[in-house]
Amino acid sequence: MATDGFFRILSEVWQRRQAVPGLLARHPKRIAGSLAVLLLGTGVTAFGVAPLAPDAADLPVVQIVESVEALKPQAGAAALLEHRFNLYRTEVTRSTDTADSLLRRLNIEDTAAAAFLRTDNLARSLLVGRAGKTVIAETSDNQRLLKMTMRTATEDDTQFRRLVIERRASGFISRLENAPYTVATRMSSGNIKTSLFAATDEANIPDAVANQIAGIFSGDIDFHRSLRKGDRFSVLYETLEADGEALKTGKVLSAEFVNNGKPFQAMWFKDAAAAPAATGPAGGTSTASKGSYYSLDGQSLRKAYLASPMEFSRMSSGFKMRFHPILQTWRAHLGVDYAAPAGTPVRSVGDGVVEFAGAQGGFGNVVYINHRSGHTTVYAHLSRIGVQRGARVSQGQTIGQVGATGWATGPHLHFEFRVNGKHQDPTALAQRSESIPLSAASMPEFKKLADVMRGQLQAAATIGQSRAE
Repeated sequence: MATDGFFRILSEVWQRRQAVPGLLARHPKRIAGSLAVLLLGTGVTAFGVAPLAPDAADLPVVQIVESVEALKPQAGAAALLEHRFNLYRTEVTRSTDTADSLLRRLNIEDTAAAAFLRTDNLARSLLVGRAGKTVIAETSDNQRLLKMTMRTATEDDTQFRRLVIERRASGFISRLENAPYTVATRMSSGNIKTSLFAATDEANIPDAVANQIAGIFSGDIDFHRSLRKGDRFSVLYETLEADGEALKTGKVLSAEFVNNGKPFQAMWFKDAAAAPAATGPAGGTSTASKGSYYSLDGQSLRKAYLASPMEFSRMSSGFKMRFHPILQTWRAHLGVDYAAPAGTPVRSVGDGVVEFAGAQGGFGNVVYINHRSGHTTVYAHLSRIGVQRGARVSQGQTIGQVGATGWATGPHLHFEFRVNGKHQDPTALAQRSESIPLSAASMPEFKKLADVMRGQLQAAATIGQSRAE
């Protein structure tokens, strides 16, 4: 009887134990909450939960043995081991370069390539002439030359020349190719401390752009005498790129120059409505149909005369009484003298016809140019004359070079301006000459472009400000 009671109690415990998983599944949150309350309310009592699964020691042990095959070599890894790759390197030629030294700097070990650079007529142009040529080499991973290219500028602003040296199965070949430039636009600005060229050098602006700036504003600013410390400029200009390399400077698109607090602005514009047959001051064809520079309100900056017969020089003697260094007497100086090194180009200040070109007494080698309305300009003490009598010249055209011929104590240019034979102060020449207005038909298009240029010049000005800060 006692035994029957014991087995009944054990059976009930077993049944309740089997019901626990179901109870946990039906009321997980309620049971978890009750357990949490019970644990919080009991500070010193330890609880143990008997595992519901069978004891692991009672489970049967089964041993499984399987054979494992070795991994096969991956096709991608094998291909990677067999892959050959090419390397690209760039170098700039030096005046002391030989074929071997150039290839050495390019990390190329190729005796056949070195021999070709020494013997092929086209390939030798890499190493002759001016230094500073950019050379791009394509090589194999074992340092053999596969291809070499060099780009050079030409007088044509639409195309450049590409020299190509290439390895073929039969050996190396060389060829010249012509390819079109890609036109890009750059902007910059600078501040005058000593000179325009010093400021453009500091701003990494090409000298060709500095020359254009001086030419654009030469009718309003005397770059020999009028520059002040603190003057500033902003410029937007083109660069002509060859395969991504800036190879040549294009034209200035817009510029601003603040001289002694007064701003001067200019932009390039092609007046499509201008008559192509229009004539200039001396009967020459107008440049309006080709494009020229205008102020942002539409006034042409191309005046009848330039402010100076040279782009950059220093005025050493003005239009006034002076003590003559050779005659040793006080007398009127009927022109202006510009001190400049011998050989400096001298340009005509306006369109005209050469009246005289040759040697003449104290003037030495001299050129007389007749302009319209009885105007004549004189260029004396030249070392070389580049025009002949009767030749038609245009504004800015080079007519000779600075020298010290005739009555001269050193290299300089003596420049005169005469009206009906009477001497006038040449420094007022450009200020008295008129400018040509833009045609009315082109004004709407011009105003739209001028608004764009104003915004770009403001953006360019911030570059100089950031550099100064």
